[in-house]
Amino acid sequence: MTDRERMLELHRILKEAGQAYYAQDTEIMSNLEYDRLYDELVELEQKTGIVMAGSPTQTVGYSAVEELPKEAHECPMLSLSKTKEVSQLQSFLADKEGLLSWKLDGLTIVLTYENGRLLKAVTRGNGEIGEVITDNARTFINLPMRIPYEERLILRGEAVITYSDFQAINDEIAEESLKYKNPRNLCSGSVRQLNSAVTVQRHVRLIAFTLVQCEGREFITRQEQMEFLTSQGFETVEYRRVSMETIPEAVQYFSQKIEHFDVPSDGLVLCYNDIAYGESLGRTSKFPRDSMAFKWTDEERDTTLTKVEWSASRTGLINPVAVFEPVELEGTTVSRASVHNVSIVRELKLGLGDTIRVYKANMIIPQIAENLTCSDNLEIPAKCPVCGEDTEIRSVKEGQFLYCTNPRCPAKKIKAFTLFVSRDAMNIDGLSEATLEKFIAAGFLHKFQDLYHLEQHRETIISMEGFGEKSCDNLLQAVENSRTTTMAKLIYGLGIAGIGLATAKLICNHFQNDFEALSHGSIEELQSIDGVGEVLARSFAGYFEDEAQLADVRELLKELRFQEEEASPDADRLKGLTVVITGDLFLYENRSQFKAAIEAVGGKVTGSVSQKTGVLVNNNPASTSNKNKKAVELGIPIMTEEEFAEKYLQ
Repeated sequence: MTDRERMLELHRILKEAGQAYYAQDTEIMSNLEYDRLYDELVELEQKTGIVMAGSPTQTVGYSAVEELPKEAHECPMLSLSKTKEVSQLQSFLADKEGLLSWKLDGLTIVLTYENGRLLKAVTRGNGEIGEVITDNARTFINLPMRIPYEERLILRGEAVITYSDFQAINDEIAEESLKYKNPRNLCSGSVRQLNSAVTVQRHVRLIAFTLVQCEGREFITRQEQMEFLTSQGFETVEYRRVSMETIPEAVQYFSQKIEHFDVPSDGLVLCYNDIAYGESLGRTSKFPRDSMAFKWTDEERDTTLTKVEWSASRTGLINPVAVFEPVELEGTTVSRASVHNVSIVRELKLGLGDTIRVYKANMIIPQIAENLTCSDNLEIPAKCPVCGEDTEIRSVKEGQFLYCTNPRCPAKKIKAFTLFVSRDAMNIDGLSEATLEKFIAAGFLHKFQDLYHLEQHRETIISMEGFGEKSCDNLLQAVENSRTTTMAKLIYGLGIAGIGLATAKLICNHFQNDFEALSHGSIEELQSIDGVGEVLARSFAGYFEDEAQLADVRELLKELRFQEEEASPDADRLKGLTVVITGDLFLYENRSQFKAAIEAVGGKVTGSVSQKTGVLVNNNPASTSNKNKKAVELGIPIMTEEEFAEKYLQ
């Protein structure tokens, strides 16, 4: 394991321990062990001269701005000429040596370091002018904040979100139409957030691909530059050194690897390894002459559309899926492709029997490239395929989606129960979607609380196909075990549109797991929670505005036991002290963590300064912000985060 890999491992271990201690009031390691690992990280940072973003040894705060400032690039960023032919790459390279690397599909960022520290980060923008996102870049999970090299250094890299992180983020969003479309769009929106507290939740990473300027150092080859960037702590793009003869083999290597590559990529980049030679070629008005992009040639097949399946979800959204005659694509047989929504159905002018051209996007996801016959005779269902009730087309974001209007549609019920019993919700093992469908059809389940009375149907369940006494008893025990849970898991399990487990935890922590308080929380108060925007706030508040739903949840609460945090000896030490936190934080990773530490010893955190406020925490006591002015006016002490922690939290 390299020093850099060990440092990243220590980041993860120490952050998990800190999160458990401050946010969950539990200890997963002793103070002695924590200090030992912390000291090891300090030693490695001193040894390498590298300090990564988010290092537990650092004090990175999150900030918000009203708009992102613009800045002109010192060196304009041009696009690359493109080809889909390997032979053109060979002709381009000729008798020279080159580097072939991934063309990553994210957002290009220009980073400037001075005196070994990150000075600024700017997006590509239009190539001439970009947006300054320095505070957001400081939250990238693998970006060095300090490097050994102290002269001016400028590099370019791609901000990306991996497929696995993208999937995890989307899994937290219950409403299908609100899920993010692809990692690139999510990354672009995350990097350009006005509030860096949002960026930190998105697991953005930076992969360096070009050294633009390095004062005081001369390099002969691109490979030397990449090795230098690696030595400074940057994660660099994977590359292979190639000649005209070895290019086909290298392209084949990348084309095979992309099938399981976790970082989005839409091709490759070939550049001359000899820097001086590449620069001597100059550039056209559009492209530099020292490099070329290679775009994957999507393998396409023509086939016949046989039907479109309309699949209903628990939210009422009905998703269209194209079913076609099976074809071989990229080594596998495919016969289905999501059409996503009504807008795309109409754009493609689909009709049964049409000849469609299909491919795998980025060699992975089956898609319809085009409709060659465009009969446009496909009817949008007027009735739900599950319950037969009316459907309606609704505009959501920039697309049109089909919804079932029946609030008691069985599909909604089955999918809702499936979420409720899932591992991250109530965690009732043994209740598959197929089993739930049987129980609902048998009349056992109408509301969530009915799950806790399944023992009334024990004899009937034992007689069902796939069940016996043992399996039935195991299921009933799993149901009984699920009675002990947390408020956040319950809230997530309710299936409120857009409210994933992480958001449920934020809301429950804010309202101190008080159901009556959170169920009556106003949209304004919900929006004041870091990580909860207007859409989620309205969705959450709207759920509990339905009196029937609220009554059902109250009945459900009678079946459950909520785990209480183990009280610490000084749990009431700050009882009666109201604290307001404002501005950037340094000791704590985020405001939620700081709030949890205060509440763990009995304090209360609010969002505005009033006569009831005991302390205003602001790392800039001389700030002229409204909160500072109000505190001065009311004679409320203003303390830095460190001063507050030393006085109240030690």
